[in-house]
Amino acid sequence: MRIVGLTGGISSGKSTVSNLFKSHGVPVVDADVVARVILGGKFLPLINVLTAYLVDVLKKGTGGHKRVVDAFGEDILLPNGEVDRAKLGHIVFSDPGKRQLLNRLLAPYISSGIFCEVLKLWLKGNKVIVLDVPLLFEAKMDRWTEPTVVVWVDPETQLQRLMARDSSNEEDARNRINAQMSLDQKRSRADIVIDNTGSLEDLEENLRMVLVQVTRPLTWTEFWLSRQGALISLFAIVIGVVVGKKISKVSL
Repeated sequence: MRIVGLTGGISSGKSTVSNLFKSHGVPVVDADVVARVILGGKFLPLINVLTAYLVDVLKKGTGGHKRVVDAFGEDILLPNGEVDRAKLGHIVFSDPGKRQLLNRLLAPYISSGIFCEVLKLWLKGNKVIVLDVPLLFEAKMDRWTEPTVVVWVDPETQLQRLMARDSSNEEDARNRINAQMSLDQKRSRADIVIDNTGSLEDLEENLRMVLVQVTRPLTWTEFWLSRQGALISLFAIVIGVVVGKKISKVSL
């Protein structure tokens, strides 16, 4: 099985690329989607808590809510007991130490959630999947993916798109961008870079070229890690055991 890591930055167009992968029949494990589905107990995936993904993860009654309130105090709560996401966001945007603390609080939950989704796709026999994680490098999940794909735009384009998308002022937009690993840093660590500074048509053309790379035939190592390879290995082991027993009986 080939696990392709997909990441980017806020307003880089990563979600658009993720959807394009899906439209071409490549299954995607999306950390944002998992965050909204698997809540409140066993699995709370690591998501980019520095953007807009705190909505469900910090919902009152969930494990994420308890851990964050214990760490940041009840001052971050609204009268109804829900987390004041704007207040918490201001705290973590302005203090790198507290931002790292918030990430650490949610980090333990990501592996289990992602593993379950990958396992489901493995059992279905998918040979290539895309793992869409905003903090792919920060969470060191890139060591489980090959290749890694970064959706990149230049800083000015990123800033203008974010301001237009959220109707935010330049200072707030810059703070949100600066709270993440820069796209240039991510680009330097990527195996494949998708330049999204152009139009949607340009992006679709770039993706078609990337698809050729990520859907190429599996290497032998990747094949043996796929469901088909595992079944062949199991079948070979069973045959070997049966033949071995027959040979042992004949020699006796």
